[in-house]
Amino acid sequence: VDRCRNFAQAARECFVTQPTLSMQIQKLEDYLQVIIFDRSKSPVVPTPMGKKV
Repeated sequence: VDRCRNFAQAARECFVTQPTLSMQIQKLEDYLQVIIFDRSKSPVVPTPMGKKV
């Protein structure tokens, strides 16, 4: 996602659907208790904490 700056493109490159990738990222964020990507911007960008992850 960081390299592609787009969930749909990243999902295609990972051979999964976009909802699957989004859910996995969300689960990781919940587990780590941090927000990894700022989804309010286009293209999607990592948060400062996301850059550290």
